[in-house]
Amino acid sequence: MSENREKKVREPLVHLTRRSIMSPAKAWGIRVMAVLLGLLVCGIVAFLLVDKLRQNPGRIGEFYYTFIKGSFSTPRKAWKFFKDLAILLCIALALTPAFRMRFWNTGAEGQTLMGIWGAIAVAFYWGGKIPEGLLLVLMFAASLLCGAAWGLIPALFKAKWNTNETLFTLMMNYVASYVVAYFLVVWVPSGSSNLGKLKYGKLPSLGHDYLLIILVTLLLTIGLHIYLNYSKHGYELNVVGESIRTAKYVGIGVGKVIIRTMILSGALCGLAGYLIAAGLDQTITTESVGGQGFTAIMVCWLAKFHPLGMILTAGLVTLLDHGAAQISQDFSVASDFPDVVVGIILFFVIGSEFFINYQLHFRGHEKEGSVK
Repeated sequence: MSENREKKVREPLVHLTRRSIMSPAKAWGIRVMAVLLGLLVCGIVAFLLVDKLRQNPGRIGEFYYTFIKGSFSTPRKAWKFFKDLAILLCIALALTPAFRMRFWNTGAEGQTLMGIWGAIAVAFYWGGKIPEGLLLVLMFAASLLCGAAWGLIPALFKAKWNTNETLFTLMMNYVASYVVAYFLVVWVPSGSSNLGKLKYGKLPSLGHDYLLIILVTLLLTIGLHIYLNYSKHGYELNVVGESIRTAKYVGIGVGKVIIRTMILSGALCGLAGYLIAAGLDQTITTESVGGQGFTAIMVCWLAKFHPLGMILTAGLVTLLDHGAAQISQDFSVASDFPDVVVGIILFFVIGSEFFINYQLHFRGHEKEGSVK
């Protein structure tokens, strides 16, 4: 046997390569296709599991229409849609500076809850004792301070001792919940832990109770976009996120940037808490944020940490949530089924990010630059 026998190297059936930068239009096109495919799969699952659809397949169009009906069939539902979108978007925007800096802040739930607590505490102790305008200002300041303090604590530990920010901020959510639970026991001596709606500390209505919340969030979106892309502080936190070594080399104080950015992130969560407390609920429970702090992480990530893109991702998540609730009502299905529908669609949307970032090559693909 000849020693110079040519050895054949078997090419794998499939291999991955990372894509070069994809145009925004193409990336969003892939995401839209993912949503459509998710809806198609949801229709198939619904046909198999929902009795009303099996008995009358012609109602499948009604099933899809329900996603729109849940948000826009009446003016009241439309206002509620934009209100829920605004609150979710506000929390997602609060996370954005930290995420741009690669500080994985999973504590938005607790930071927002502490913002609500700060506002409600001021209204509880001073409501009716000082002018309403001054009360609202103090509630606003308390919300921002409480949210900022809850963001500052993990930032200090990260800057000084390089602790794991993901676990630290996550645990702070539970601490915030226990703080609120303790004060509910103090404020409600009966032991019911139900504070009830306070008489004071309500934001004024600009034609509609939700309009001010929507306008504040819209202004925050524009302001944060400018801050992150056109300010010195925004440039510094982006550099820290890209490379800590580079940031140190060019003279940026990394610890200072981490602390400053997390104060901002926590304060913006506090702002969301203020909008919930003074604009909506005028009370507090341990579930006042309702898991939106965790949902906002997905909203933020899907938009690649771009404030303007988060309007679309927050709108999609809100639309699915409202549509799922309408499906439960119109088709008399189990309470868990709408969550399955939302999960399927979000699975496709999240999966689309894989195809945006990576490219599949099958056997026989010739690498660019190879010689025949």
